[in-house]
Amino acid sequence: MRNGPLLTVLAIALLGAVVPLTRRETGYRVGSKKFTESVVLGEMFAALGRDAGSPIVHARELGGTRVLFEALRSGSVDAYAEYTGTIAQEILSGESPQTPAQMSAALESRGVGMSAPLGFNNGYGIALRSSRAEELGITTISDLGAHPDLAFGFSSEFMDRSDGWPALRDAYGLPQASVAGMDHDIAYRQLRNGEIDAVDVYTTDADIEYYGLRVLEDDREHFPRYDAVLLYRIDLKSRAPEMLKSVLRLEGRIDETAMMGLNAKARLERQPEAQVAAAFLGESLGISPEPSARERSRASRIWLRTREHLQLVRLSFLAAVLFGLPLGIFAAKAPRGGAVILAAVGIIQTVPALALLVMLMGPVAALGLPSVGAGSAAAIAALFLYSLLPIVRNTCEGLRGIPANLDESARALGLSARVRLLRIELPLASRMILAGLKTALVLNIGFATLGALIGAGGYGQPILTGIRLDDYGLILEGALPAAALALIAQAIFGLLDRVLIPKGLR
Repeated sequence: MRNGPLLTVLAIALLGAVVPLTRRETGYRVGSKKFTESVVLGEMFAALGRDAGSPIVHARELGGTRVLFEALRSGSVDAYAEYTGTIAQEILSGESPQTPAQMSAALESRGVGMSAPLGFNNGYGIALRSSRAEELGITTISDLGAHPDLAFGFSSEFMDRSDGWPALRDAYGLPQASVAGMDHDIAYRQLRNGEIDAVDVYTTDADIEYYGLRVLEDDREHFPRYDAVLLYRIDLKSRAPEMLKSVLRLEGRIDETAMMGLNAKARLERQPEAQVAAAFLGESLGISPEPSARERSRASRIWLRTREHLQLVRLSFLAAVLFGLPLGIFAAKAPRGGAVILAAVGIIQTVPALALLVMLMGPVAALGLPSVGAGSAAAIAALFLYSLLPIVRNTCEGLRGIPANLDESARALGLSARVRLLRIELPLASRMILAGLKTALVLNIGFATLGALIGAGGYGQPILTGIRLDDYGLILEGALPAAALALIAQAIFGLLDRVLIPKGLR
């Protein structure tokens, strides 16, 4: 029983080293949405800022409009590419700005500046496979009304936008009932496999050519123009005027043909977005950006993502152990309070991971902590909360499962509550406690891949990029190391079982 007191100490010490695994990102941060064009533009902005001598990090593929705009307002990112139609219909919904000047004024009241158009319009469209459209004789969106049995698969953002599916359905009187929201890249695959008939597309998207799609004519002119612009924090005018001036050199520089070509290079030719951006900037502005992580060797990329992933797991799991073990002990000792604690951690576990990440971004930013990008406090907090349930529940159940006669014997010997806990109760419950810690760690490793949705890095980043580029090699580059790390964690806890669990309880 003498090993009992080591249970908590060794479990915490295992992952409690405070030496940083990754260097802290410093400087300014540009963001991008989860589609190829936005990533390419983000790489351009970052390269132009660095050309002015400013340290800039590109937080890639952070999600949709709301995530990016809230990150911009909170200061988690300093700039990102947006579209005028989205600004009018989503960001300034209800204010109905009609002109760029009105949009700019409304955004300035929110602490956000807007550049002049970058030179191209990337509007929404509805597309079918060319063969399917030819078979049904569909050339316009109005033609869809004659085919109520068609199945639509739209991006989740398009399903909720004020200019998205509900408005499109009403404008054209479309009768389709089989309409599902899904990830934009997954929708393309579903379309290719014939599981759905139509998707929403961006009109400069290389996926139109890649999947052989026909974009239907918007014959009632439902969709507005979506001129690409740069949104930036207005205080950059005073904080980093030279950097902002350098980035704004991109105004009016990219026409639609050029943007489609850049998207095709990244999407169809599988060139890294940073390389695509660098080639364009070299031709148009004569600058030569530094290579990015995608241009490193596969081994160096995996090592970088491993360090980022371990950083997320280490900090969140350590916090979960520090809080979860005492909460589990309290829950076992105080039945009424324990019921509340168990219910609370159980409810947290039912919240969808993406929803939890987004909900935590605001409070984290309000505390002055990074909510997106590497070292995201929002991702660490979400992983911490998800890790609590197995630790608290197993600690509580392990202590409650100790036979009553053993506790009575300890009391009869005059042992204090502290001595009973450390010398008798925790050793007897050690098997259950370690099982809870192992479960929490394995879940944490898996959930940490979702941190890439807000730019926190780790193994989720190549998985997201691989899904977007339809590159199974990149998907496996994140999935296989994540699985290996989970297996290593289980093996470590197998050793801890032998060291920490008293021999008589194995």
